[in-house]
Amino acid sequence: MPQTRLDLARIQAARRVIDPVFLDTPLYRCEALEPVLGCAVSIKLETANPVRSFKGRGTEVVASGLTGAVVCASAGNLGQALAWSGRGRGLDVTVVASRHATAAKLERIRALGARLELVDGDHEPARERAAAIARHDGIRLVEDSLDLETCEGAATIGLELVDAGPSFDAVLIALGGGAMATGVGHVLRSRAPGTEVVCVQPAGAPAMTRSWHARRVVTTGPTDTIADGVAGRRPIPEVLADLLLVADDAVLVTEASIIAGMRLLLEHAGLVVEPSAALGIAAILEDRDRFAGRHVVTIICGGNVDLPAYRGWVG
Repeated sequence: MPQTRLDLARIQAARRVIDPVFLDTPLYRCEALEPVLGCAVSIKLETANPVRSFKGRGTEVVASGLTGAVVCASAGNLGQALAWSGRGRGLDVTVVASRHATAAKLERIRALGARLELVDGDHEPARERAAAIARHDGIRLVEDSLDLETCEGAATIGLELVDAGPSFDAVLIALGGGAMATGVGHVLRSRAPGTEVVCVQPAGAPAMTRSWHARRVVTTGPTDTIADGVAGRRPIPEVLADLLLVADDAVLVTEASIIAGMRLLLEHAGLVVEPSAALGIAAILEDRDRFAGRHVVTIICGGNVDLPAYRGWVG
């Protein structure tokens, strides 16, 4: 396959430094969803760990090679994961986030012992502030998706999918900054090339999807989506280059479909998920014919929700 920045040997080695609490997450066929969606659906449950998202895989790889202090910008899940990984290794962790981020995620970052700095605006000012702190203090800046550790940690999800046995027709991956999509996509291209890699993003935060279709970086204005975990607007060129090599398609879905997906996962799978984790189900709802009769895996990537907002969404 054409070369991405990722390396299969490093991805396999990542398994040895990631705390087992983040590995071998449940993968199961959810038959209750199949009559509703018209296809066989398997769920890869990345919320079954202490930070309730897949991000711990990448932060474990990052933290395993660090001493001292580290800073990141986060919509919430990366910050929690870095705080968790850093706490266990005695690292001084600073997380910069938008003051408009999900309150439950911010509270958990504080509870895990990280220093939390809030900024006005969306995720982009948070990225800029984190970079300024790193320069001023001379400490490690963790840039999600740009740093290979975050991609190769997430890629271990792909190893678990291909090691599970039966091949899948398609894997639906939430697309934000691109760490999970490029990581899992790289493994599937290498080990299961017949599996379709479909990235899914909200129509209200379309920058990476538009960039994938244009084959160049396309930036957008302010985002408008409840899926805060994937709401970037300035794609990273190196990450886009990787994504162009491993993704078969990138699609946009509406807010109504995201909410419907969250409701279906609650009603038929008993899962409380954040909006980003429902993107795969939303994609099936919006294009039933494409997936009809196929066996599809969707990665449930996060379950950190603000309960009042969640109740308003799912009714």
